[in-house]
Amino acid sequence: MAEQQPVDQQQGPEFAIQRLYIKDLSLEAPNSPKIFLEEWAPELNLDLETKTEKLDNETHEVTLRVTATVKIKDKTAFLVEVAQAGIFTLRGFPADQERPMLGSFCPTILYPYAREVVTDAVIKAGFPQLYLAPVNFDALLAEHDQQEVSSGDGESGGSVH
Repeated sequence: MAEQQPVDQQQGPEFAIQRLYIKDLSLEAPNSPKIFLEEWAPELNLDLETKTEKLDNETHEVTLRVTATVKIKDKTAFLVEVAQAGIFTLRGFPADQERPMLGSFCPTILYPYAREVVTDAVIKAGFPQLYLAPVNFDALLAEHDQQEVSSGDGESGGSVH
């Protein structure tokens, strides 16, 4: 007969999403309405940044800032910036696994929400739909970590650009 383990005995690391929310949102269309008369041949510049804040021993806020700037013939059509945030619980993770969870896994969860907010704002501003391609946050975090090692900066600031 197999012995039963107590229900409250932890079975391994636990991850939970507590809340997802928009922390900041702005859209600028400095050259409207004249920009609408231009031929639509957009040049997109996309910047991503993550920031983490420890709220308590197991709870973290992760903020993904997405800034999309679209230009037509060197004129800014629009600039949209969203800070999509989430509160996440990480319980029982070894210290070496927390950074990938907060720097890659959580931003991967937040990105589709941020992408939707950007797309909605752009459409409501009168522009054609903007498609933001998927992002490999594992690769971005690895690149960021490599840059820190190369620069000799031993600190990990929690930002991925």
